[in-house]
Amino acid sequence: MSALVLALNPSIDAEWRVADVLWEEKNNFQSERRWAGGKGINVARWLKHLGDDPQLLLPLGGKTGAELAGCLRGEKIPARVIRLCEPTRVNVIVTTNAGRQMRFNAPSPFVTAVEWGKLFQATRRLAAKAGLLILSGSLPRSLPDNTYALLIRLARRFGVRTLLDCDGPAFAAALRSRPFLVKPNEHELAQWWRRPLRSEREIIRAARAVSGQTRGWVLVSRGAKRSLLINQEIGFQFAVMPPRVKPRNTVGAGDALLAAVAQQIQQGCEPEQWLREAVAIGTAATQCQPGQLPALEPRRGRPGSP
Repeated sequence: MSALVLALNPSIDAEWRVADVLWEEKNNFQSERRWAGGKGINVARWLKHLGDDPQLLLPLGGKTGAELAGCLRGEKIPARVIRLCEPTRVNVIVTTNAGRQMRFNAPSPFVTAVEWGKLFQATRRLAAKAGLLILSGSLPRSLPDNTYALLIRLARRFGVRTLLDCDGPAFAAALRSRPFLVKPNEHELAQWWRRPLRSEREIIRAARAVSGQTRGWVLVSRGAKRSLLINQEIGFQFAVMPPRVKPRNTVGAGDALLAAVAQQIQQGCEPEQWLREAVAIGTAATQCQPGQLPALEPRRGRPGSP
């Protein structure tokens, strides 16, 4: 069975390439590139790239929603779309010639009660046949903080495991519904812990606390530092150091990592392999431009050099 990826707050991502950013001056961009973005879409894109057949469910509205749907058709990513009255947002990434980036995220569209009802019913129908439910990204402004918690409980009724990647109040509320695996980065974990995490020891302590609440798996992604996989319930702790590379881009690397974990779980691999593969794929993502994918090595079917 394939994974169901629910992307409640998708976007068109627009990258503006500039020589440099000059404050209080005109900044002329050299080029613009647009693609289907948002964490959930990134996860589905990488799952497909890794050889899986994910099902993507998302709300879209307006001309930007139509543009995003066209991008998905172009990438051959299967998607079920729930129509919104308000337009899909556009997020902007400003990239300088030196490789520095600034990111500007637009407010999400308003999801009405009727639109949410259609999303919920579609999730229920698709989740009943899914191998995993992946909840990835922020919530639209109109949906309550317990939205993901509700969906995790829904998936459990069908015996479907849930992977969660979000932050803030939605993350805290969802933990009480005990998702199978959560993937915070250091910032998101510190946000939940409500104090800075100044060492790996403090990160492990906070991750164990999360795992103690969910009784499940916690994967802490840490960029160029050791990523951690922890399950307090069974006394499991494992770390993997990523290979040293010069990143070309970090947008979507965590989403690629989550996609790799989902694939490994569905294939029945051991937890140590979840993390090894996840770190390898997340590192491969840093070698690509935002929204793009690396070539696959013919023999292994894994991302190789871009």
